[in-house]
Amino acid sequence: MPTKVLVVYYSVHGHVETLARAVGEGAESVRNTEVRLRRVRGVDDGPRRHAEDEATIDDVRWADGIAWGTPTRYGMMATPLKRFLDGLVDVWKHGELEDKPTGVFTSTASIHGGQESTILTTLVPLLHFGMIYVGTPYVQNPQIMTADAVGGSPYGPSTVAGPDDQRAVAAVELITARNLGARIARVASALKIVRVTRLQGRDVDAPAYETRVE
Repeated sequence: MPTKVLVVYYSVHGHVETLARAVGEGAESVRNTEVRLRRVRGVDDGPRRHAEDEATIDDVRWADGIAWGTPTRYGMMATPLKRFLDGLVDVWKHGELEDKPTGVFTSTASIHGGQESTILTTLVPLLHFGMIYVGTPYVQNPQIMTADAVGGSPYGPSTVAGPDDQRAVAAVELITARNLGARIARVASALKIVRVTRLQGRDVDAPAYETRVE
């Protein structure tokens, strides 16, 4: 059975979408991995029929691992992604994302526009969902150990769009994005055993957590 990776993103000028596609490519590079790229609707998009590439709760439930992409808004995720996460209450109540790996990628207008804070604050609700955070560490991503004005950190991939949103995503930033996708796919494959209670008719060494206080 393939490992299923979902890439959910909100993009305005195309920078986050470019990173999202790179994340998806990285995940697909891992053998036996299936990828879905899904976007979230903007606040001003207005009522319309659901688009085929628009993220749904069913997509979230389908996935073994999820990467989330958003431009920064004052050092935090943009409203459309927050609104989508707020709509996952039933998923949260039933623990359907627990023990699934996750990562975050972002875009800012300037190098000091909130790349790291956006990723770190987006992590907060993901921990409430019980997800296991996967970043982009230095040894796997030596390209982020640089003094150049490019995106990317141990927290996750990012890009600098420029004050006029005209800067193209740099090749080095795409490398970090692809590495995130590959890492999520690998970790998702390994974590499948953590989420099962039986395998091929045999008990698996995955005892239930204690949920009651005497």
